[in-house]
Amino acid sequence: QVRQVESGGGLVQPGGSLRLSCAASGSIFSVTRMGWYRQARGKQRELVASIRVGGGTNYADSVKGRFTISRDNARNTVYLQMNNLKPEDTAVYYCNSDPPNWPPFGSWGQGTQVTVSS
Repeated sequence: QVRQVESGGGLVQPGGSLRLSCAASGSIFSVTRMGWYRQARGKQRELVASIRVGGGTNYADSVKGRFTISRDNARNTVYLQMNNLKPEDTAVYYCNSDPPNWPPFGSWGQGTQVTVSS
């Protein structure tokens, strides 16, 4: 089972940027789609971006044009570049397969907190 560790979160002002990283303990080359998810306090976890093996991407409408997902299969790492951040982007961000916990993934990581506030 592959495990993932998310990092790169923090406190940023509205309009700022952050780059999140997701390091997997094993190969993600065979994982058809990788995704970034987020869960705000009191809300359900939602998929915000996904990327296929061939590089095709999909984004939630709320982040389209501001977030960019990428993957480096050689480094077993997935990234999320977040620009023009808004207070409503505040959440814990997680990476996983899309759909989540699809083999070789089997659980959620600890996530990384992103807080957008002035």
